[in-house]
Amino acid sequence: MAYNHGVRVQENKTSLTTPRNGTAGLQVIIGVAPVNLAEDPYDATNKPKMAYSFAEASAAVGYCDDFENYNICESIDASFRVLNIAPIVLINVLDPRTHRKVLTEQTVVVTEGQAVVNTFGILADTLVVKTGDRTMTADTDYLITFDDEGMAVITLVDATGITELTVSGYVIDPTLITYQDIIGGYNVSTGEEKGMEVIRHVFPKLQLTPGLLVCPGWSKQPNVGAAIAAKCTGINGVFSCEAVVDLDTTEDSGARKYTDVLAVKQASGFVSEHLDVEWPCVRIGEKIYHASAIKAALIAYTDAGNDDVPSLSPSNKAVGISGLCLEDGTEVILDEQQANVVNSYGVCTFNNFSGWTTWGNNTAIYPASSDPKDRWLCCRRFFSWWGNSFILTYHERVDDSNNPRLIEAIVDDENVKGNSYVAQGKCAGAYIEWREDENTVNDIMAGKMRFLHHLAPWTPAEDILDVLEFDPELLEAAFTGGEA
Repeated sequence: MAYNHGVRVQENKTSLTTPRNGTAGLQVIIGVAPVNLAEDPYDATNKPKMAYSFAEASAAVGYCDDFENYNICESIDASFRVLNIAPIVLINVLDPRTHRKVLTEQTVVVTEGQAVVNTFGILADTLVVKTGDRTMTADTDYLITFDDEGMAVITLVDATGITELTVSGYVIDPTLITYQDIIGGYNVSTGEEKGMEVIRHVFPKLQLTPGLLVCPGWSKQPNVGAAIAAKCTGINGVFSCEAVVDLDTTEDSGARKYTDVLAVKQASGFVSEHLDVEWPCVRIGEKIYHASAIKAALIAYTDAGNDDVPSLSPSNKAVGISGLCLEDGTEVILDEQQANVVNSYGVCTFNNFSGWTTWGNNTAIYPASSDPKDRWLCCRRFFSWWGNSFILTYHERVDDSNNPRLIEAIVDDENVKGNSYVAQGKCAGAYIEWREDENTVNDIMAGKMRFLHHLAPWTPAEDILDVLEFDPELLEAAFTGGEA
């Protein structure tokens, strides 16, 4: 350790602003992450990892700006750098034990006691470092760190006489990931769950219910999108949520222009009321994001600013993007008229009208269904959230005596809560009732009780019309001095 005598200063990197916290729109993000950069690369696969900051997310699963290969990083960046919202839950499917390839032996130059291996994805524990014919020992002869670009930096403890090193080992390989890895499954013999099956672990492990399922990029594939839609209901047997998915924009089968959107949506099979379908991609500076990453973070941010109640429409909310594009970077110029056509297909997009905003209220079920509970995204999310809240609140009352006192307690508590939300403007109305005709003696003897909840979340003011009419009487009054 250096011997210090005198006055010194030290500068730290600028910290990010404290994120806005909210869990109504808790994002559960599934995909691929550069786990070689995580604190423990071998403990970052098929496990739900919660992060309240960019640093925590990076430590949990790693981070880089290569969004094309590591889609989880899109949502990490969108959540903490673009919208500044926390927490998020990350489920990485890349396994460094199997999704890897050999690092061909190569020579690196030593400069001032350090050598940089300019290959991304190096698994530090597999790196073999040699000087001449001697194999060096990690943590004794050298230390391995990663620079801001994710490249391995070898720092020699004693670099005397060493001008170059020979290195070999393994690097993670995201190209080995398939949509089957994302969807995942259950191993009957081992009991292991992978991919989207790990969504089931979120509540038991973290005691939080998923609000939004997100899988940037991968969700454009019909098989993945269908799997995400299926996972939105019956989570842990009881909970529900929504998902934000992407519409394909690739050259072979994607929507390259707004008039392609309907056909691609139909071909993708996106018709669930639990899906918010987004088109196209967005650009912020030089970075290209799948729209689902930005939109999901924006939804969570909007909820958090509304007392963590998902009653506000996430449409026409300001978002700091630079423009729209396809996945390959081709610019998309979309005006409001064209954006409305996209919305008419049950697909959301973005609109530049005195600044970029989100644009669209319809879930994927539209136009097949116009039921406000399912058509409007804010209404659909309000119903899912209210149902989840009811389950969480009254689970502790399960197995209490099925008597009038319990009924009265639940009705009173729920109606007080409903009146409170009405008074705050969160919804138009909310009340619960217990009906005798729906709770027969046989039902009570069977241990059952049934309530009816009436909910009326506000629908969005999507179409505001001002009718302009020429009034001749006003013109006549101006000449005669009379009143119109």
